[in-house]
Amino acid sequence: MRWSGQQLDGTGASGRPALPGMASVRGFLRTVTSPEFAGVRFHEVTAKTVLNRVPADSAMPFRWTVNPYRGCTHACVYCYARNTHTYLDLDTGEGFDRDVVVKVNAGEALRRDLSRPSWRGEHVALGTNTDPYQRAEGRYRLMPGIIGALVESRTEFSVLTKGTLLRRDLPLLVEAASRVRLGLGVSLAVYDDELQQALEPGTPSAAARLALVRAVRDADLPCGVMLAPVLPWLTDSVPALDDALAWLAEAGATGVTVLPLHLRPGAKEWFAQWLRRHRPDLVARYTELYGRGAYVPAAYREFLADRVAPLLRRHGFAPAGSGTVVRGQEGEFPLGSLPAPAPPSPLVEQPALFDA
Repeated sequence: MRWSGQQLDGTGASGRPALPGMASVRGFLRTVTSPEFAGVRFHEVTAKTVLNRVPADSAMPFRWTVNPYRGCTHACVYCYARNTHTYLDLDTGEGFDRDVVVKVNAGEALRRDLSRPSWRGEHVALGTNTDPYQRAEGRYRLMPGIIGALVESRTEFSVLTKGTLLRRDLPLLVEAASRVRLGLGVSLAVYDDELQQALEPGTPSAAARLALVRAVRDADLPCGVMLAPVLPWLTDSVPALDDALAWLAEAGATGVTVLPLHLRPGAKEWFAQWLRRHRPDLVARYTELYGRGAYVPAAYREFLADRVAPLLRRHGFAPAGSGTVVRGQEGEFPLGSLPAPAPPSPLVEQPALFDA
């Protein structure tokens, strides 16, 4: 792929990588910078495998994931994946936003993974760690190859994204849906433009993501929405939630899951710095709410569920039969964001051995 004004900061075995931590990464090729992505370094690697097994004790409703990128220019302050950068001796704050590992052969590696005789076409989820449609995808174009590999192997899959680059691949996804079961999801929780830019400075606007939901639905594909994370005292007011659900209903979302913010190590420290700068009046409240761990107490989950339930009914997202989730536990996904279950096989009436 061509990079306008590119600069190579390292050339793998024949040069020193830009960051010491990258020296230990198997398959490291080079580090690329470009004026088009000011301040961002892309560390290109080749991967032997890209298919990751989800731990057996996980609450997630799938057992396999693919992440073509590590690190994310969406730069969401609260991103739970930040701590994964410590595995590469990279910074979980600005480093997570600005040092992105790119598995440049992701499509080819996935084809190898899925060609194994042991593969059974189980659900593969994309976008569960870092976003496959972050801005870099516009340059690297890894997703078409990944989608192709999944379809060729008759593997059902799902995509969760904040990136409007998914619209580029809608024709591929429409074709894929004719051959395999799939689900599409959009993450969208902050509808105030000023707050969104402060919390998620690299993401498309709320209006752009609502337009993405409409485009997916216009293509006759499902699109569930993660109304997540809901941030206590920032986005959990009745007017904010009511407006959000009204816009999602108008856009045609097939289901909604409402999840409160959780703050894992890496994200917790980075978010605390943001809070001290932008909302010092909330520091004590957040310390009390998240002082004992990454998740809000059960009392807050119940409070949020009770607040959201009548709003869901008002906007046609009643929990019964809609796939909408209001209890806020990990592993809950809205209707449309995961492949629909296979229809039951019709019963074949067996001939009677003896006539009555």
